[in-house]
Amino acid sequence: MRVLVIGAGYAGTIAANRLAKKVTAAEITVINPRPDFIERVRLHEQVAGTGTAATPLTSMLSEGVAARRGTADRIGDGQVTLDDGASLDFDYLFLAVGSTVAPLPGTVAVGTWEGAQEARAALAGLPGGRAVTVVGGGLTGIETASEIAFGRPDLRVRIVGRTIAESLSAGAQKRVRTGLDRLNVEVVEDSVARIDPGAGEEGGDLVHLHSHRQFASDLALWAITGTVPDLAARSGLEVDTDGRAMVDEHLRSVTDPRIFAVGDCAAVPGARAACATAMPQGAHAADTLARMIQGREPEPYSMGYSGQALSLGRHDGLLQASRRNDTVRRLYFAGRTAAVVKERVCRYAKFGTLTATYAWLQGPK
Repeated sequence: MRVLVIGAGYAGTIAANRLAKKVTAAEITVINPRPDFIERVRLHEQVAGTGTAATPLTSMLSEGVAARRGTADRIGDGQVTLDDGASLDFDYLFLAVGSTVAPLPGTVAVGTWEGAQEARAALAGLPGGRAVTVVGGGLTGIETASEIAFGRPDLRVRIVGRTIAESLSAGAQKRVRTGLDRLNVEVVEDSVARIDPGAGEEGGDLVHLHSHRQFASDLALWAITGTVPDLAARSGLEVDTDGRAMVDEHLRSVTDPRIFAVGDCAAVPGARAACATAMPQGAHAADTLARMIQGREPEPYSMGYSGQALSLGRHDGLLQASRRNDTVRRLYFAGRTAAVVKERVCRYAKFGTLTATYAWLQGPK
């Protein structure tokens, strides 16, 4: 039995490793455009130069799971065509291409490995006193701005977003602002209309806001994610309005039941883009295929949230408690202990992906 996994993020990697443990006769190949497993939860560390987000993919895959470097161009009837023209047949396939970004011209996207590397190099070349603008008031933007301010206190760091930490409770939002203030990060509640490269002071960029304000910046980083690669739509699979593959209660494509869609590219009701979402989906899909092969009835997918975690530099952080349906509670924890817990969460995510040993909450009833 030939199984292909397209994408080696959290969802794809744990799916491959979990299936390898449960179905020893499966011939599993992971297709990925780069030779590394990328911890997206550490991309802000990669950008700031305070850590690394890449691990060789071969060291993350179980024995017997093959890695094929390449990009899937199209999924056909039991076959995947790669961008180099090669074709691979499959009996089952896991679609785990994740999400990508569509940055505003003049900005560097920090939500991808390539963008994080570009941003890291640009930051390293900035002398002290220069200005860095992070576009995006969500958790990605907050962590990026905080990490840069922590790692490069000689720079002037600004975060721009219509709302800062909108996904958190009111009390947690105030605590995030306190953390940003301690790191001397300027908060601008607005949205960026456009950026004029080289139009600012000393050859820097000029950032224009929708409120018609403007300011100079030497480096603008795009920290807004959400777009999905069009592989599913291009391959004729049914997708939602955002381009995510439509799935049934077992995470199988409604167009082709041989295909499982997991992670950011799957249209699962109530799910948000996060490793805390991707890993349960990848693990459940692998379990479902194993049950099908063994002649057992598959169980419907169910997953509940417990909260959100973010870092505010290396020594500060915040943990937001939530209900299983992902609505936030008033309860949150912050400070050095929260930073330690956030680090352990990141390590557990990588450990769970590597070992395929992972547990999660059932969804709300």
